[in-house]
Amino acid sequence: MRLSEITAFLGVQVQGDLNKMITGIQYDSRKIKPGNIFVCIKGLKGDGHDYIPQAVENGAAALLVEHPVSTEFPAIPQIVVNDTRKALALLSSYWYGFPSRKLRMIGVTGTNGKTTTTHLIKGLLERKKQKVGLIGTIHNLAGDEELPSTHTTPESLELTGLLERMVAMESQTAVMEVSSHALKQNRVAGCEFDVGVFTNLTQDHLDYHPTWEDYLKSKLKLFSALGQGEKGGAKYAVINADDPASDEFIKAAKVPVWTYGISEKAIIRASDVSITSHGTTFLLSTPEEKAMITVPLTGMFNVSNVLAAVSVALNEGLTISEITAFLAQAPQVAGRFEQVREGQPFSVIVDYAHTPDGLENILSTARKITSKRLITVFGCGGDRDRTKRPIMGRISGRYSNYSIVTSDNPRTEDPQKITDQIEEGISQVTQDYRVVLDRRQAIYEAISLALPGDTIVIAGKGHETYQLVKGEVLHFDDREVVREALKAAGYSQGDKK
Repeated sequence: MRLSEITAFLGVQVQGDLNKMITGIQYDSRKIKPGNIFVCIKGLKGDGHDYIPQAVENGAAALLVEHPVSTEFPAIPQIVVNDTRKALALLSSYWYGFPSRKLRMIGVTGTNGKTTTTHLIKGLLERKKQKVGLIGTIHNLAGDEELPSTHTTPESLELTGLLERMVAMESQTAVMEVSSHALKQNRVAGCEFDVGVFTNLTQDHLDYHPTWEDYLKSKLKLFSALGQGEKGGAKYAVINADDPASDEFIKAAKVPVWTYGISEKAIIRASDVSITSHGTTFLLSTPEEKAMITVPLTGMFNVSNVLAAVSVALNEGLTISEITAFLAQAPQVAGRFEQVREGQPFSVIVDYAHTPDGLENILSTARKITSKRLITVFGCGGDRDRTKRPIMGRISGRYSNYSIVTSDNPRTEDPQKITDQIEEGISQVTQDYRVVLDRRQAIYEAISLALPGDTIVIAGKGHETYQLVKGEVLHFDDREVVREALKAAGYSQGDKK
């Protein structure tokens, strides 16, 4: 692609050789190849403008910058824009041939429930013999390919490349988790969404968002953009009527809105809910009909996730019978209220809950289905919102008979200081806890304490297979460690030794 095409698309004028052939786009100077355009992004810890010399040394043919930069390379054209992140998203979409316009795009945003909801939507739409791609926290799926995930929503260049891959694999729909970071940073500015789904809004990411209002405003961007763009087809929003912020999302959406929840005002409703350790049943009510739903997922939070997915499925043309048939055998999502069974006479549940609301949802559900004691193992991530640490401590203290406070992903922080802040909260409500900084040791200790009928909840990391400690990525999988601990305690392959 010639540089003149790029500048014309971005609507900017540039001095220099516009006949240059651009061979690709890159925002990491280390990955620049000859002929690439280098996009200078300002991050939380670094500024791409500082790496221009390395990019040029590696062969950059042009620079996309937020301000003119004085360099010893006057022959390198500089394209000046107000927001290089947004320009990167738009340019990536242009470069790949606008793949989001060739897919039915379903975006799911909210503090909790995004992963389960996207997986349920994907499974439901596949009942229509569709090829459905998925982008999210656990993994990215394009056709039969499973690709690693490093962010809930990738940077726009990688995101658009994934969408282009889905188009190449003849997918009809893409279902993706859309984070508040991605929305605020314009990572999805090049995506044209057909459907927006809102799960809930509770405290999270206040280390990044300066205020709650900023967090809310970022989420709303997905809905205010619905209905804009080049595509035809039905556009609509699916919104959790039970959430206090629902009116804000309904107001932001300039497209038809479907609400769901247990609230009387919800269009898609659940009632007569029954929750056990093996799953959930409830009466589903739609404007046209009612049906009993049985799903092997536990908890009221999963009722909400199911309702969100059902709302999308109905709008996408599935019948109630197709929906109920899929939900009856819905697969377990990795690290989401995932039960680890090795024949032990107590339950062990691993969950990704890492916010106050997420932890309360998990523990309140576990409390209801536990015949004896609830033992909780949890920590809080480093370099993240510190205000939630004592709150999560109080929540664990209220619901648990015994808590083991441990390390999560401390990143660059001192794990002891993180647990000290959790203790500030938990010590206000109970003394039935202890601090065990080594997460492996904490899990082993919880297993050793468990008696028949007890339930252990290990919260915070869920599907993750690593710990982030002082800049290192260390292998660590809660589920793997649980199985090791159960085996050490005499349980293996479903039989007690």
